[in-house]
Order: sequence, then C-alpha cells, then structure tokens
Amino acid sequence: MSTTYDHSEPTKGADLDDASDSGGDHLATEASRSGYADVHAADYDRWFAKPGITGATVEALADLAGDGPVLELGIGTGRVALPLAARGFDVHGVEASEAMAARLRSKPGGDRIRVTLGDFAEVPVEGTFSLIHVVGGTFFELACREDLQRCLTAAAGHLEPAGAFVLDAHLPEALAVAASSGVPEVVSETDEHLILCHRRIDPSTQTYQSHYLIHEADRTRHLRVRFHYASPGELDLMAERAGLRLRRRRGSWTGRPFTRDSTYHVSVYERC
Repeated sequence: MSTTYDHSEPTKGADLDDASDSGGDHLATEASRSGYADVHAADYDRWFAKPGITGATVEALADLAGDGPVLELGIGTGRVALPLAARGFDVHGVEASEAMAARLRSKPGGDRIRVTLGDFAEVPVEGTFSLIHVVGGTFFELACREDLQRCLTAAAGHLEPAGAFVLDAHLPEALAVAASSGVPEVVSETDEHLILCHRRIDPSTQTYQSHYLIHEADRTRHLRVRFHYASPGELDLMAERAGLRLRRRRGSWTGRPFTRDSTYHVSVYERC
C-alpha cells in the first residue's frame, strides 16, 4: 500500500498508494496477515483515499473493460471497484481481509459487487473476464516471487481471448533514489492527520519496506509494510511464462508516455 509516483496526480493508499499516480487502496498482504487490514479497515479510506488518482485510474480501466465482467484482485474497500460498478460494469473482486470486504459492502452500491474472500495469488473465482486488474501497487504485496508468478498464470487462465490484465508498479530505480534521499514522503495531510512514508530497500531479496508514521488525534502510529519489486523487463518475462504479452506500457494512469523520467508504470497485458 504505498504511493510514490507522479506527485502532480495524487494516488491511492499505501505504496503505490502513498502519493503518486497509482495509489494503493489495499494494504500489503503481509500486513493483512498480521491483522492490520482487519484492525484498521475503518480508517483506511480516511487515511489513504486519493480522489485525483482514483478518477484517472477508473477512466483508464473503463476504456479497457470491454463488455464482459471485470475482476479486481485485492479489491480492498472498493476505491476503484465502486466507481466502475456505478458506470454499469459487472464488477467482481478478490480480497483477503473480511473486514475490508465488509467495509466495501457497507458503502452505497457495495451490495452489487461479488467479492470472493481468499488469496488473490490463486485468483479463486470461476469464469472469464474482459478485464482483470490489480492497482495501487497491490500486485507486489504478494509474499514471494512464486506467488507473483502463480497470480499471473491464474489470471491468464481467467482472461477472455481479447481481454486485458492491468497492473501498476514502482520502478526500482525511482524507489532507490527516493530511499537514498532520506526525506520522508508526505502521503496525506489534512487538518486532522499527517501521514509520512519512508522506504528501505533490500536488493538482496528485491524487496522494500515502507514505514508509515500516522499522526492523528495527538497519537502517532508506526506501520511497516513489505513489498517486492521487479524491473519492467523482469515483469514482462514473468508474464510471458504465464502466457501473456505486453500490449502497452504508460508512465501514469493519465496516459503519460513511459520514459526515462517515469517513476512508475501502468502495464497492460493480453493473452499470447
């Protein structure tokens, strides 16, 4: 759950969610397993909602969705799913946290979204979809490289022939630059709270840990969330092994070109 991208367009929640164009509305799988998602589901939207990036994300996904049902992996509290459903799409989701799913269902329109509780690495659903997406950096919240590969393979098996699989991800080089600066990132700032993020990278395991300081109501909380990372080239090779090929890659949800100055990417894959 982190966000560190294109600061001109606020993001989703926590890692691709911290303050960039690809925000995260879902906490890392590791954090979820330790109980964070269940404990703080009621706080998630208040802390990590990113209206600007959400709008851009929904627009991009709607353009790719086609006529079939849509599946979101790591659907969280419905930041992206609910606006898509409001546009008339048949939206399904997979979520590990029952508390997050309950939060989604409690919102207007939440009862129209079919949510399967489980590990999204397995894509534990039936049928095929014209669009499968995992946003806000959530894909790299999976526990290990094997889980990433399993997720890609399973997703390919649930794609319609002309369907699209979409994810966003930090670029390792941008992560390294941000981490080496030592300057915390402002994830969210309101009259009620201040949220800062600092990342530490471990190249030996291709992981990074996001440290969040959340100051609210004269109380400061420290959250640690672990993510993997991979270069676009590595990701493309994993996708190829899963039976997917790159259709296009952009440098933001608003469709900016992917260039040497990009800090994250939005990649669209299709079946080979």
